[in-house]
Amino acid sequence: MTPSNPDPDFDPDRAPGPERGGGVPPGEGPPAEGGMSEAGPRNDPPKGWGKGPLIVIAVLTLLVVVGLVGYAVMVHD
Repeated sequence: MTPSNPDPDFDPDRAPGPERGGGVPPGEGPPAEGGMSEAGPRNDPPKGWGKGPLIVIAVLTLLVVVGLVGYAVMVHD
């Protein structure tokens, strides 16, 4: 009994593969690394923090220090 071919359009003589010196036909696989414009590390990564987060952290730290000093003065009296 011969197994039936699930894909009638499949021709095993034309199938790409290592035995035929083929592999994946051009255009069928993913692009090479050099062909992807968004791949790889950025040329100029940002250094340090932005000004906005530093200002927010500085203001919150100042508020905490002022609150602790005020609490210490109130408790001392």
